[in-house]
Amino acid sequence: MRFFDRTDEIASLKEIVELSKSNAQFTVVTGRRRIGKTSLVWKAYENEVILYFFVTRKIESDLCVDYLQEIETKLGIPTIGKAERFAEIFEYLMKISIDRHITLFIDEFQEFFKVNKSVYSDMQRIWDMYHTKAHINLIVCGSIYSMMTKIFKDKKEPLYNRQTRFMSIKPFTPAVLKEIMAEYNPDYTAEDLLALYSFTGGVAKYVQLLIDAGATTKTKMLNHIIKADSVFLGEGKFILIEEFGKDYGVYFSILSAIARGKTSRSEIEQIVGREIGGYLTKLEKEYEVITKIQPIFEMTSTKNVRYMIDDNFFSFWFRFIYKYNYMLEIENYDAVKNIINRDYETFTGKMLERYFKRVLIDSKAYTRIGSWWDRKGENEIDIVAENELNDEAVFIEVKRKAVNFDTNVLNEKAAAFIRATGKFEGYTISQKGLSMTDM
Repeated sequence: MRFFDRTDEIASLKEIVELSKSNAQFTVVTGRRRIGKTSLVWKAYENEVILYFFVTRKIESDLCVDYLQEIETKLGIPTIGKAERFAEIFEYLMKISIDRHITLFIDEFQEFFKVNKSVYSDMQRIWDMYHTKAHINLIVCGSIYSMMTKIFKDKKEPLYNRQTRFMSIKPFTPAVLKEIMAEYNPDYTAEDLLALYSFTGGVAKYVQLLIDAGATTKTKMLNHIIKADSVFLGEGKFILIEEFGKDYGVYFSILSAIARGKTSRSEIEQIVGREIGGYLTKLEKEYEVITKIQPIFEMTSTKNVRYMIDDNFFSFWFRFIYKYNYMLEIENYDAVKNIINRDYETFTGKMLERYFKRVLIDSKAYTRIGSWWDRKGENEIDIVAENELNDEAVFIEVKRKAVNFDTNVLNEKAAAFIRATGKFEGYTISQKGLSMTDM
């Protein structure tokens, strides 16, 4: 699959490299694993000479051997001979950059925690000493979001606020997914597009794996994901165990419950069998895997709360792969595919809501977008969108099939919303249904 999108990010990185020729720049690039951070940097700087340092869990002196070889190869200059510590190499490069512009890209930056934690304090000392006279474009990239956030946004950490830019790379938007499908399967259906969105969430690597395998229809995607040698089957564990550490079992139980539709704290605790307040807070604030949602215009921060998994792929993985792993262990892949097909419409119904919310957000036509439900659970509106600049609001019901949309029912729910919230007085109000035919 060719490189798609990231126009704004590439423009920012190109601007940064130009700025660094006058003043040292320190850019942090974050985002979940597989989102395409490394590919983005390489694409933006495809015409630049880049020193590329990949941090692996080797002993520090062995990493230094690799980095010195990279310097000699890319810059064509003799180095300091032998280095035991990364700080020596970093200071050497900062000194060189006083007279010569350098772009240094350090990938998997959080892995220095496992190699030598003092690297961060050493870098802080060296950066503070030289950056005012250096001409370096320093980019650090990390896949474990919680650790990267801690390094740069925790006041107790030495590199706190040393960065000049903090770029968070997001999944492909629905518009980009449509562009990809149009190129690789011009005859794609709405079902195919919804499947790609539901299974991958727009995460670049997952999209690439499917496209490169020719899996551009719903059936082909499912067959590629659920099979003996699929990288998708172990992906959730691979990514999240490293984030969660030894408590991953509790976190996995919570996420599995949410993926199965248990979205209130009491429902989740009933499934998990323990108090989970601290775990929910960490999942939301530290790991950013879940979001706490409330009805639009809810006045209190503790009432009528639901939890949702932000990442579509994790929603899918916990709903079907983690839950039915016992079937996968005995290689009964057809049984798992049958279950996914059985529950597919329910699962993708929720994903369709996400899809249209993302489309509305990307349209920039509204100032507030959310959902609404009353405390008794009797009335629920999929999407409420407000434009307070022109006093307009729209109530939207999302259905897979347009024939299932009922204008009268939505009008009744909208009336219940206005009675409960007192909002939108004097507004121009409309209602509409959105379905797969609108994708």
